Amino acid sequence: MRQMLFPIRSIAVWTTLVFLIVTLGAGETAAQQQRARPPVFDQQTTSRVFFPDLSSALRGERPSLSSLQKSDAEAAQAQANMAKESGSNSTEKKWNELISAVSLEDEIKRVKLKFDGVITTPGAFNGGGYQDARLHLSVLASLFAVISEYSGDVRWKSDAKTARDITAKTALNCAAGSTPVYNEARLRKADLQDLVSGAGLSVAKAGEDENDWSMIADRSPLMEYAELVLDDLSDVTNDTDSAKDNIDVVRRNAELLAVLGEILIQEGMDDSEDDDYKALSSAMTEASRSVVMALERQDFDGVRESVGAITQSCSACHEEYR
Repeated sequence: MRQMLFPIRSIAVWTTLVFLIVTLGAGETAAQQQRARPPVFDQQTTSRVFFPDLSSALRGERPSLSSLQKSDAEAAQAQANMAKESGSNSTEKKWNELISAVSLEDEIKRVKLKFDGVITTPGAFNGGGYQDARLHLSVLASLFAVISEYSGDVRWKSDAKTARDITAKTALNCAAGSTPVYNEARLRKADLQDLVSGAGLSVAKAGEDENDWSMIADRSPLMEYAELVLDDLSDVTNDTDSAKDNIDVVRRNAELLAVLGEILIQEGMDDSEDDDYKALSSAMTEASRSVVMALERQDFDGVRESVGAITQSCSACHEEYR
């Protein structure tokens, strides 16, 4: 029995010794790995890349919580001021982007001549001329309103608000024909002649009131005017040769339609808060701008395509609004 136990004990002892040797060897290997020699850096090399300590990397005073809060407040105030300034100048930038000063000036002179032609006699005026006078004066009042907010140099800017007010007032009175209204229209004819000739307006200057579109023009005459401008634009863009021969007319009419699309959705105009109406009017403005951009590229196929888009937006608008 004792002889049988000896081999068993021997095996157990040897097994324990082997386990300890393996464990110690693994531990020694791990220790050797953990005790790997650290890398040696050249201070002259690393000094060109790393700062010796964090404080040497900072300049000036260490920021405090109060200074950070003050900086945030100043930044927020500056941003608010920029937004306010941008908002106050947005209208000026808008008109300036939609129409050139030359187109404004040329159209005022053209419409003024049209207006002159209907102020002839009381009989002709009362017999239907007052309707044409209302149309032309409404257009002039709107264009003078645009000039009053226009960015950059444009003629009659100093008299624009006064011209806006007197033409808008007479346009409103031209809802019916009568001798007193005819006489008032004759005064406007003389005023406009003085303005265009460079003499300026002799009537009392208007205040610095901003444009109140509910008092400047009704939608109906402006839509009628838009149809006339679009008809003229369509006629001169029927073919490439015609468009090339009438580039100035194409540009002016497209810019006028772009402006009209913006005027029609100004606060105070009918349905200016109707989203569908605003979308249609804005579509006319964008299509009109596309005409000008295509014209600048000498892309006359693009001009005709954009004129077609204007026609579509106008037709869709007239079906629902008038």
